[in-house]
Amino acid sequence: MSDLILPPEGLVLPPGVKNPEEQTQEQKAKQLPEPTGYKMLVALPDVEEAFEGGILKADVTRQAEEVTTVVAFVIKMGPDCYKDSAKFPTGPWCKEGDFVILRAYSGTRLKVHNKEFRLINDDSVEAVVQDPRGITRAG
Repeated sequence: MSDLILPPEGLVLPPGVKNPEEQTQEQKAKQLPEPTGYKMLVALPDVEEAFEGGILKADVTRQAEEVTTVVAFVIKMGPDCYKDSAKFPTGPWCKEGDFVILRAYSGTRLKVHNKEFRLINDDSVEAVVQDPRGITRAG
């Protein structure tokens, strides 16, 4: 069974648009939003299915961890990211391909093919990390 949302039966899609289950990975990647202005598109890491020791996490626990995550991967940056020299006198705080730390609940949440992404402001980045494994929200 697919976890993709398919168009209602009988809906005619525009020419060249395929149902998600018929799309290649490249076609699905093109569906990611293009950030505008000073916004950045970030992906959230997948939440572990189990705690250390092997006990499975409840769905509500995994969902809470996903929503409150403080780690993200920068996918795309809008054309105005870090252009304000008064606000960013030393230049950009991060670049595409960086893992960053941000505040829990930051940005606009969206899902594309059941994977969560966020659109965040350029000044939401609080740190850059080389290896995000093991970093979780305290508290």
